[in-house]
Amino acid sequence: MKTPSRIEPLVADGLVDGVLRQLMSGKEAMVYVVQCGDEIRCAKVYKEANKRGFHTAVDYTEGRKVKNSRQARAMAKRSRYGREEQEAAWQHAEVDALRRLAAAGVRVPEPYQFHEGVLLMELVADEDGEPAPRLNDLALSEEEALAYHAALIREVVRMLCAGIVHGDLSEYNVLVDGNGPVIIDLPQAVDAAANNNAKRMLERDVDNLASYFGQFAPVLLGTRYGPEIWSLYETGALHPESVLTGHFEEAARDVDLDEVMQVIDAAKDEDAERRARQEAARLEELGGD
Repeated sequence: MKTPSRIEPLVADGLVDGVLRQLMSGKEAMVYVVQCGDEIRCAKVYKEANKRGFHTAVDYTEGRKVKNSRQARAMAKRSRYGREEQEAAWQHAEVDALRRLAAAGVRVPEPYQFHEGVLLMELVADEDGEPAPRLNDLALSEEEALAYHAALIREVVRMLCAGIVHGDLSEYNVLVDGNGPVIIDLPQAVDAAANNNAKRMLERDVDNLASYFGQFAPVLLGTRYGPEIWSLYETGALHPESVLTGHFEEAARDVDLDEVMQVIDAAKDEDAERRARQEAARLEELGGD
């Protein structure tokens, strides 16, 4: 096929020999199958911010590191330079996340190069060498659903142990090769320790998995892996091989009687002051008469 203009710089630099076909078009990028020497790889071409369906919401960018204070100020002011830097940071976030997760043993595509807004990475393939299908495109038995769900929960745990929450995990960004699920699409990944929304996002990711696999294995619909995983993480007890049950009950908070009495006393004081003000105003009004 004709080489897309965004990939032409990679061809000129010898990183890509040719574009074989378009693989998919998503809310944030176009993905192509490309020839790189003797290997077949993927080229992910990020869409411009105004053409994306997934925007750089503050919920996702909170806690991300920037290169310097000038960049931070420009991004905060939303200047032209700031918008360009924010866009670059958004794209680099996926590259950084893929590298960290691959090093942690998480099943993600291996990233090779990031050049001119294009990410060259591993083509996740099935047993016949064809691009692996998305999880959403598969009809699963109950046994397969339970196995894939267990595998993905384990990957979520490994990701969190590496300090990362996917933030948009669902059946649409999981591929399935001959060895099971592979997680893709990570530009919105968040830093678990630096982002105040990380807990909510992790629980949403896990709930998405339960809802999808629960169509094939209804027993999963009642599980609570998200709160269980986060509770272990918060207490420093989470590790890649942590034993999970899928059951979790919120710990009952002990009643602090001293705190309750302080609240009651404060309310009484406030009421007494209000009454005193009313009485003073009444007397002043009578004196005026």
